[in-house]
Amino acid sequence: MADRRINREQAALDISLMQRVAAGDERAVAELYDRFGSLVYKMAFQSMPTRAEAEDAVQEIFVRLWKTASRYDAERAALVTWVMLISRRQLVDRMRRSRARIKPTVLDDATPVAAPDHSDDRTQGEREENMKEMLRRIDALPELQRTVVKRAYLGGQTLRQIGEELNTPLGTIKSALSRALTRLRERGSEEFAV
Repeated sequence: MADRRINREQAALDISLMQRVAAGDERAVAELYDRFGSLVYKMAFQSMPTRAEAEDAVQEIFVRLWKTASRYDAERAALVTWVMLISRRQLVDRMRRSRARIKPTVLDDATPVAAPDHSDDRTQGEREENMKEMLRRIDALPELQRTVVKRAYLGGQTLRQIGEELNTPLGTIKSALSRALTRLRERGSEEFAV
């Protein structure tokens, strides 16, 4: 019951935040970045070949979030889910653009031009499938473990923040996270970043 109330309150706060972002409120944009910057950076860092490209991707993603803020619909998705979807789309688009710019070069006449490597396409598809599978595994966790994992890894919250919001001792939150990660590892979740 208390969890539903918190979810409704959070949804109302998320809607308000995105309305302020859409209106160009700089503080709202900063709040959005404070809330999701580390999550978006983690996604970008895992996808991009260099730190500089990951940082550029994060900037692109937050510009995109700002431009599309008016389209956010809390009825369709939680804000963290929406941010993740926008981020994933931007990262996929960025990788496609960078692959399109890479042209094989011939250093001399004796060097054959390499055929295009499409293994990246499969790798990206595998990454997306792994992410979907991980989200399914997270959803199968007991309620407290699921909540802690989602808020810590997908929501970018600290364990202390989660404990305060759930009115639960920090030790309980740490134990729930530890048990959740153990369960996820046991189920073969090598892709989950700790």
